[in-house]
Amino acid sequence: MLFTTYETAAQIEFELQPSQSMSITGKGPGQDAAKNPFEGEDCLVLVENIGKVTFAARTQQKGQKYLKSTSVAPGKTERIQLPKNYELYLDTTSEGTALARLSFKKQED
Repeated sequence: MLFTTYETAAQIEFELQPSQSMSITGKGPGQDAAKNPFEGEDCLVLVENIGKVTFAARTQQKGQKYLKSTSVAPGKTERIQLPKNYELYLDTTSEGTALARLSFKKQED
């Protein structure tokens, strides 16, 4: 399981190998792949597919079954709601290496 992260300001980029499922947020300090600057409150995550392979962005309540899975096609950006106490995962298929860019945004009322 190999991945690479690059952090620049509020954006984080990931390279996910084929058939990989990666916990992005919600596991806790030292276990998350990305620091959510809005941990402990509702927020939005912009998930951008910067590669050539479709992947899924999945949210679930901590320790529970998944809530929602959204397919992110190449060149597309999906806006994912990440409620307080929910985890975000990125899931790939065996199709190839996927590239993702994440941006966290404060939930606006």
